[in-house]
Amino acid sequence: MTRTLILKLKEALFSVLPITILVIIFHFALIHLSNYELTAFLIGFVFLVFGISLFSLGADISMIPMGKNIGSKLMTKKRLWFLLFSSFLIGFLITIAEPDLMVLAEKFPSLNTWVLIAIVGLGVGLFLMLSTWRVLHKFHLKWILIIGYIFIFALAIGMQFIDSTFVPISFDSGGVTTGPMTVPFILAFGLGIAGSMKKSGKEDSDESFGAVAICSMGPILAVLLLRIILALINQNPTLGAVEESASLLDSWNSLGLLVGNSLLNEMKEVGLPIVLLAVLFLLYQGLLIRIDKRSLARIFVGLIITYVGLVLFLSGAKIGFMNVGAQFGKAIGQESFNWILIPLGIIIGVFVVLAEPSVHVLTKQVEGITNGGVSSKRLLLFLAFGVGGAIALAMIKNLYNISIWWFVIPGYAISLILIFFVPEFFTAIAFDSGGVASGPLTSTFILPLSMGLCSILYEGNPQNLLVNSFGTVALVAMAPLITIQIFGLVYQLKKNKLASAMKSLVGDGEADDVIITFHHDEKKRGHKHG
Repeated sequence: MTRTLILKLKEALFSVLPITILVIIFHFALIHLSNYELTAFLIGFVFLVFGISLFSLGADISMIPMGKNIGSKLMTKKRLWFLLFSSFLIGFLITIAEPDLMVLAEKFPSLNTWVLIAIVGLGVGLFLMLSTWRVLHKFHLKWILIIGYIFIFALAIGMQFIDSTFVPISFDSGGVTTGPMTVPFILAFGLGIAGSMKKSGKEDSDESFGAVAICSMGPILAVLLLRIILALINQNPTLGAVEESASLLDSWNSLGLLVGNSLLNEMKEVGLPIVLLAVLFLLYQGLLIRIDKRSLARIFVGLIITYVGLVLFLSGAKIGFMNVGAQFGKAIGQESFNWILIPLGIIIGVFVVLAEPSVHVLTKQVEGITNGGVSSKRLLLFLAFGVGGAIALAMIKNLYNISIWWFVIPGYAISLILIFFVPEFFTAIAFDSGGVASGPLTSTFILPLSMGLCSILYEGNPQNLLVNSFGTVALVAMAPLITIQIFGLVYQLKKNKLASAMKSLVGDGEADDVIITFHHDEKKRGHKHG
């Protein structure tokens, strides 16, 4: 375990170091943080490195085995109602305890924080039920996504006539819901169900992913429907002020209080999901799993490691990155060359994806299930540049007050069209990646940056401030839908080209054997070097 932790520490260091260096450069060139703020940022950097390492180790030891065990053992009960109810309960409980969602909900002024969290939890729970039903009945993922997003956009367009401020927050909710607690568990839960079906000869690789993709739709629909219901009963939310992210650090005492309070708050907030997961697993352990004591002890040790990792990660993000993100946005927003945020968005997006814990969980699971055929590093590269482009678009939207519709309509249209040309396995990965990419650093660095920028650009105009401050997470969640499917399209074209070349050389029958051998060798090489 020590050797694995050292390896994960190295990976985390190289993930977080680039964005840290970028912020330090801008500190000296433009932002000029106080000594206290710079120290807070460096403390946050250290917390992030250790937090990502411990979280990743803990997820491997506990979260993934828990999800797989529950998913696979539920299949043995052969009671559809019990399986679907369990899916709803898991989706709801994990979501209401998701730290990312808490961060977003606290910043949206027009709804009570816990009302928004509960509604989003209901959406995820119901759509995790739908995901489970899809795997059981082998219903094509693409039709669920197409029908779901057509319905979402129909509601969102109608929402423009009721309250346009709810459209960005609804799409943002779909992005932040699938955060560091939710993703490992839901991915493993889906793999457990799919793996159980594989043993009975009823599953193929296309069914192993897609749960996160489906769950990401639930919050969008739930928030839109909530606003429509409020309109029908004549309860219109008031337009409040967007919460400022910057903290006042003017002494070493205030810095100490910030660090101490952040650690205590995260210990409480992260403690809730960990306790819920532990209780849930013990419940299913008593009912149907019954794994041996040694494996059970290992899982609970992993949960403790996960807890410590998440506390450090989220504390580091809030101590060092939220304040700096807001200062970053404000400082550049005041300059005549604030357009520089567009190319900087690409760079920041790449760095942020590299530092997201859930992204690494997903890419490694994809590499594992394909036996190295899909390299985690290549997949990570496509994700990083996709998210970088999305943040650049978000900066364009904020700087020039462009409606989010000009981005999400063509973006989702391209994503849904690509579904018909890409293997369904890559579609599942792409839509899963959309939820995964918009994790803690997006909500604790990119969102404050966007809010800091908008607070300068739209000071005195609360409507434009609210509409433009949100929507960044939505664009980040949308980007992988396009880039990963393009990755899959290139993969498919290469495969077809190889098949055509082999058939022309050796004939149809022998070509199949050659192609199978080639792809087997590619997977081995990918697993070795990827």
